[in-house]
Amino acid sequence: MEEKSLTHGIKLKDKVGYALGDAGGLLTFSLIGAFQNQFYTNVLGIDPKKILVLILVARVWDAINDPLWGAFIQSRKPSPKGQFRPWILGFSIPLAVAAAFMFLKVPGWSEGKYLVYAYVTYIAYGMMYTAVNIPYGSLASVVTDDELERSSLSMWRSIGAGVGGLPGTIILPMIVYTTVGKYPNGVDQKVLDGDKLFWCVLILCVVSVGVYFAHYKMTKERIAPQKKIKDKNHNAIATLKDLSRNRAFIMLCIASMLLIAFQFYYQSTYTYLFTDYFGKPGLYAMVSICTYLPMAIFIPIMNKLITRFGKKELCAVGMAFATVAVLMQYFIKFTPLADATNPIAPYVFLGLTFLSGLGQTFLVLEVWALVMDVIDYHEVRTGKREEGMTYALFSFTRKLGQTLAGVGLNALLAFINYDVDTTKNGGQLKPEVIGNIYNISTIVPAIMLALMAVVLFFGYDLSKKKLAEIHTELEQKRAAEAEE
Repeated sequence: MEEKSLTHGIKLKDKVGYALGDAGGLLTFSLIGAFQNQFYTNVLGIDPKKILVLILVARVWDAINDPLWGAFIQSRKPSPKGQFRPWILGFSIPLAVAAAFMFLKVPGWSEGKYLVYAYVTYIAYGMMYTAVNIPYGSLASVVTDDELERSSLSMWRSIGAGVGGLPGTIILPMIVYTTVGKYPNGVDQKVLDGDKLFWCVLILCVVSVGVYFAHYKMTKERIAPQKKIKDKNHNAIATLKDLSRNRAFIMLCIASMLLIAFQFYYQSTYTYLFTDYFGKPGLYAMVSICTYLPMAIFIPIMNKLITRFGKKELCAVGMAFATVAVLMQYFIKFTPLADATNPIAPYVFLGLTFLSGLGQTFLVLEVWALVMDVIDYHEVRTGKREEGMTYALFSFTRKLGQTLAGVGLNALLAFINYDVDTTKNGGQLKPEVIGNIYNISTIVPAIMLALMAVVLFFGYDLSKKKLAEIHTELEQKRAAEAEE
């Protein structure tokens, strides 16, 4: 094993290296939220109701695959290079290959063949992402045991995710759409070009492998894995039972599930909103800027805010603030500011997106630090440190959030009578359909943000005071173990 005598004292290299792990993943994962649904409906011509079933089937498989993979990773004897890092590097190429095939359109196929192809490639990508992401998510808990350093790693992971998502959410929207005409109200009618999208995705896939390699070289596992206890009661089922009684774990899973549902939902819905409602798909690039720019404001002072107020407290208040901002987006629909023909309308919408991003920043930056807090709490409660299974179950609930977003969006598209054949063939949507796109792009995200605020305020119970007690107990426990 690598030298692990120091369990903290990470440097900038560690932080950048850790961030690169999520940057590599988001280079392709962000494409699902930004383009996957629109690719299926507008390029492959698959009915939204069939996509809904596809997503549900994929999540049923994830319910089996994710915990099994987490248990497998946890049960393996660490290699000389570490317990988690080799898995990340080893599956980076299969992940890139799966992502590229997911956005490939084979010419001349029927809807049925495209649907089968979507099943195979979408599920394959999900399995490869699990193979990389579970060990990556578990990695932070063995990089350092210091609370503020873990908070810093969480922030750097969010930075990595933001940077990794930039090409897919900022650059690609300016490249992969083609103007095919104008709507009667003068708004440009643009369609997603499947060929342009595929070649852009292929480039990002190649880059992602290089990013993962840099991540592997720049990170180090400092905390030795807990010795395996040969006890028939220490198994995946026992871990599941323990975690099901852990209120903090359950509430964090719910909050994170809603967060990923919110992120995937608005990213997917906004592609329709800026394409069909505002007629400016290139402006979709500004959505990510408005969402992630607030991070630059808070990152330099985040640890000071955490020290004073606590992680749970900041995240809860932030989500309440974000809820108000998105509700304002919905209510401006009753004013001229939301008229698609008004040249300032999309910019007013983006301004409120920035305010929403301010509130979201705390949970987005700290969610991974909260996961590490929950792992620590689990160790205090049970005496066992089980990063692999804990993160696998947590990761699965985030996939449920992705499912909630995909199912919800396609159900709502079907409900408002979004015509796939019309958009695929360059036709024009009905005015009432375009108006309803605005409705589902605002009120649904506001509801999800409000639910997150409630869960964090009243459900998640690892307050600033309680965390201090947990970390004191852990320090005493590890000091006693070191003396044995």
